[in-house]
Amino acid sequence: MKLKVTESGVLIPKELLGNSEEVEITKAEDQIIITIVNNSNMSIWDLGKNPVECDITDASINHDKYIYQP
Repeated sequence: MKLKVTESGVLIPKELLGNSEEVEITKAEDQIIITIVNNSNMSIWDLGKNPVECDITDASINHDKYIYQP
């Protein structure tokens, strides 16, 4: 697929990106690499984004115990 470069850049068709919500763009030599970011991976930065209330009083101290134990 060839795309026309305009003054604004290049528009990538949504059909190539699927249901992705985020991509990472890197440049190496004469290539531009677009990588789809997988948002399903849990990250330490995601902790606290959707807090819930519960009866556990030590969740902030023992969060690994509650996340990784069945």
